[in-house]
Amino acid sequence: MTACPIQNIIKRDGNMVAYDRDRIATAIFKAATSVGGSDRTEAERMAVEVEKALVKNFGGKSTPSVEEIQDTVESTLIRMGHAKTARAYIIYRHERAAKRAQREKNIEASDNIPYKKIYEILRWNMDHHCETIDDLNRLIANGKFPDLIAASDERYSKEVEAGAQEIIARLPEVRIAIIAGPSSSSKTTTTIKVSEKLEEAGVKFVAINVDHYFFDLDHHPKDEFGDYDYETPHALDLELINEHLVALLEGKTIKTPHYNFKTGTRELNVHEMSLKKNEILLIDSLHGLFDGMTSSIPASKKFRLYIETLGQIRNEQGIFMRWADNRLLRRMIRDSWHRNLQPLQTLTHWHYVRRSEMKNIVPFIGTVDYLVNSAMPYELPILKARLFKFFPEAMALYRNDAKRQDAYLRAKRVFEFLEPMTEVADDSCVPPKSLLREFIGGSAYKY
Repeated sequence: MTACPIQNIIKRDGNMVAYDRDRIATAIFKAATSVGGSDRTEAERMAVEVEKALVKNFGGKSTPSVEEIQDTVESTLIRMGHAKTARAYIIYRHERAAKRAQREKNIEASDNIPYKKIYEILRWNMDHHCETIDDLNRLIANGKFPDLIAASDERYSKEVEAGAQEIIARLPEVRIAIIAGPSSSSKTTTTIKVSEKLEEAGVKFVAINVDHYFFDLDHHPKDEFGDYDYETPHALDLELINEHLVALLEGKTIKTPHYNFKTGTRELNVHEMSLKKNEILLIDSLHGLFDGMTSSIPASKKFRLYIETLGQIRNEQGIFMRWADNRLLRRMIRDSWHRNLQPLQTLTHWHYVRRSEMKNIVPFIGTVDYLVNSAMPYELPILKARLFKFFPEAMALYRNDAKRQDAYLRAKRVFEFLEPMTEVADDSCVPPKSLLREFIGGSAYKY
């Protein structure tokens, strides 16, 4: 198949990115399957026809916009006798536009993107010569990778310490400190490190593991893949959590459940705990910002620390590693030894994770008291060494599976981003108390 002379396109935000024929083929394939089609090869043939029309209409050296490409897809499908697919594509395009408009409205209202923090992170990366894949590769080649690890861990530790000081400043009014954030953002390690800082300051605390409040897995509905949606906050026994929180703040003794992730079952009344008047409760939870989690406790008694992988590393085309993709890599490793899941199972389950995050976590970012960045520039070369082999396999498995296009596109995106990066197989230079150890193993902490 000949290469397309068009090299770049213009996105809706005005940025220029590399042209990708496969994205057109995937969009056509998804539209076709929605009306009964199942031929990926035909979708790819149509993508080539779209390219021919783009070159004819705009020229081989042109840089068409996303909208111009979509218009060409519609007209090409109709011209080539795929009217039903064209109609499905038009409907899909309209729905995407409506959702995009709503997202833009929400961001403008709540400012869910921490722009100031992102700018600080980018400046830090620039100062430490690790803002691009090429920069990382040079650090590795020059033997300076251990220096980057030390600097990154120090930066993170200082942020955690500053967060702990914010908690201390609000004592004794605050009784509950919530460490919240999306999946694999390193809430557990951050909770441990916050507790260390509180202990150093003489502040007494008790930690509660909210994961033990999951309902039995067989109580959850399954989708068409037989997959469980345990990412929703309603997979947790919110009523029991609130009952126990109130009891603890009243000085009563409770017995929390115990949840076994490998069997998907819980046992009630297992772990006895209480909270004294001079102690604060630490909660490490994916859904710590979800109001139903702690609705029984007044806001003045809660401190909300939010953690996210706000990484700012870009490739040769200027495309940044997505925060969620960074966390996906972490979880693919952790799930394999903590939840008895294979990496590709984690990849196909990730659509649940993202759906829940966008609904139950991201909208509440504006309510937090403090924000910590857990992205480590050095982690990507280490994660690549452990996981890169799975992405070509995923691309081959899901490329022609209409129901797994989310997994296919995600695998393709991560593969293309990591491909030019030098991998680091030897992780001995990562300290035992590094947050990355939460995912790759070998930590000095017990999880």
